[in-house]
Amino acid sequence: MVTTLDDTKRTAIAKKLADMKEIQKLIINNEQQFLKEISDNEIRNRIQKMLDDDNKNMGILETVNVQYGIQAEPDKTISEMVKKVQQLMQGSELNTYEKVFQHELLKHQQVMSGLTVHKAAQKVGADVMMAIGPLNTVNFENRAHQEQLKGILEVLGVRELTGQEADQGIWGRVQDAMAALSGVFGSAVTQTSDKSDMNVQDVIRLDHNKVNTLFTELLASNDPQKIQEYFGQIYKDLTAHAEAEEEVVYPRVRPFYGEGDTQELYDEQAEMKRMLEEIKANDPSSSQFKDKVRQLMDAVGDHIRQEESTMFAAIRNNLSSDQSEQLATQFKAAKQKIQERLGKQGAASK
Repeated sequence: MVTTLDDTKRTAIAKKLADMKEIQKLIINNEQQFLKEISDNEIRNRIQKMLDDDNKNMGILETVNVQYGIQAEPDKTISEMVKKVQQLMQGSELNTYEKVFQHELLKHQQVMSGLTVHKAAQKVGADVMMAIGPLNTVNFENRAHQEQLKGILEVLGVRELTGQEADQGIWGRVQDAMAALSGVFGSAVTQTSDKSDMNVQDVIRLDHNKVNTLFTELLASNDPQKIQEYFGQIYKDLTAHAEAEEEVVYPRVRPFYGEGDTQELYDEQAEMKRMLEEIKANDPSSSQFKDKVRQLMDAVGDHIRQEESTMFAAIRNNLSSDQSEQLATQFKAAKQKIQERLGKQGAASK
């Protein structure tokens, strides 16, 4: 039986990521609702930009969940809270100011959840840090949204209390605060816009980086239990990655990448799967175990170099940005289904 790294700490992080996805859906619904209810053009424009960011950030959260490799359901209390907030947002019990106030609290919750996941990942393992890396963009943008929401709340609050317009200097302070945030977090947080909509090359490269990190961690360890756990994660990640590529990516690239080169990728992954099964049958404390892992790492490395050079170039030359992003979405969806299947198989074997 393959032992994976799905221990208590990693499962807890997976649940927190699932919670963040659930909250993100609520945030998007709220902002869509605000656009229907608010007539102020300045506020509408700012909320529309937040909504654009949040739709992209939902894609990032989905990528992180699949890249992390452990599928979990959101906590029951989170799901119940989301239902209650949805009812309040769609009802007439709260005025616009109160609804936006509740929304700012949700943004704060997302910020703290994202930062907590980031800090927890530092304690759990380098491969976890690699998997949740794109989450940094979501953390930064949620913090920036908080500053904008504070400005919106001041404008709405002054109108609510006095019936008059607030000092327009509010928006200047908001921009200054956002600029200060950018200065504080800019060096530590990925803010590149091209990572908002990941293409299939981005997503595959994330998988490659993560498995290379796992190989490094395994080979550096002398603890047979940790070695077995690291191999278990490699086994699961490579299996899901390979099956998703064979289901979605390779059939799509075959017409322009070529029959021979595409078949070579299939053949390399068949050999990789054979090696995984061979290593799985070995005792991780044996002297041969790491030797066989090194052989696997070399084979995976050759496969990665082919994909990231010639296959990626073929994709760039033959698929539009939208087509490559759509292929990434299909790859992630296939991979998530495979992960769920592997998770059920693992649970059934325990």
